[in-house]
Amino acid sequence: MTPIIAFGEALVDMLSSRLGEAAGDAPETFTPYAGGAPANVAVACARLGVPSRFLGMLGEDYFGDFLAGELAAHGIDTSGVVRTREARTALAFVSRDADGERTFDFYRPPAADLLYRLEHLPAGVFSSPAILHLCSNSLTEPAIAETTLAMAEMARRAGCLVSVDANLRHNLWDGGEADISLVTRLLDGADLLKLSGDELDYLRADHPQNAWLAERLAAGVKAIVITDGPGEVRLKGVEIETRVAPPRVQAVDTTAGGDAFIGGLLAELADYTGEAGIEAEWHRDADFLARAVDTACRCGAHAVTRPGAYASLPTREDLVRLRH
Repeated sequence: MTPIIAFGEALVDMLSSRLGEAAGDAPETFTPYAGGAPANVAVACARLGVPSRFLGMLGEDYFGDFLAGELAAHGIDTSGVVRTREARTALAFVSRDADGERTFDFYRPPAADLLYRLEHLPAGVFSSPAILHLCSNSLTEPAIAETTLAMAEMARRAGCLVSVDANLRHNLWDGGEADISLVTRLLDGADLLKLSGDELDYLRADHPQNAWLAERLAAGVKAIVITDGPGEVRLKGVEIETRVAPPRVQAVDTTAGGDAFIGGLLAELADYTGEAGIEAEWHRDADFLARAVDTACRCGAHAVTRPGAYASLPTREDLVRLRH
């Protein structure tokens, strides 16, 4: 099985006790959960039996200790995790509406994850076939953006696959909006690209949707997966296009839904390339892609029925209960 390497932010999600406008007489409290999109994906893959490694930086503080412990407890290789006293571990205060849909209030920047540089990479990290997973939250400042883009290029040159989840969080960017040009540069270096319908609309701006997707495929992206919350998932490749309906569930907390989804997709890709080789033309195998997206949908559906990130991610046994 091809291992997964996830790079970027690990942070603590402070989940509100309130759901929607219902406050009652009790004061609002916040419960800490381990999170951070790339870290969530590493844990999602590990819980599905994939060897998983996380690369990133944590503060030498209580929350950094908490995250390091949680990653290790879920079987993640943390030998690429660096600790620093120059900044503290990031926090995200999470509010939920009545349907479990969340909004984030980030305490970042400054934050330790933004200080990771190429010199922090473990020796030989890409010397063996692997799948590198990234998202746009490590583009929000120039130095970490340079590190992220250089790491993606290193992985490609070493023969690894690159996965990118757009995962736009506009309130992390100066001016309150993601840099479309910079994000697109990262997307175009991916083999596998995941984004939501809203993210697609933002990034394409005034370009027709199909024309924008065709540009990404022409740039070298092999497969694009477009999610729509509880709606159908659209998969688009050079020669393949299909839609898959996720299971219907009652959402409690959507914090890790997208990360569970891409984790499930990567777990299937890790299994496929582990058998057929990293150079296998997985993107031309319609049966595999349909199966992979179905697994991803069930992973996402399971995750949104439980609070928190790591705590909500499914095992293989959990997924059996969500088969159509």
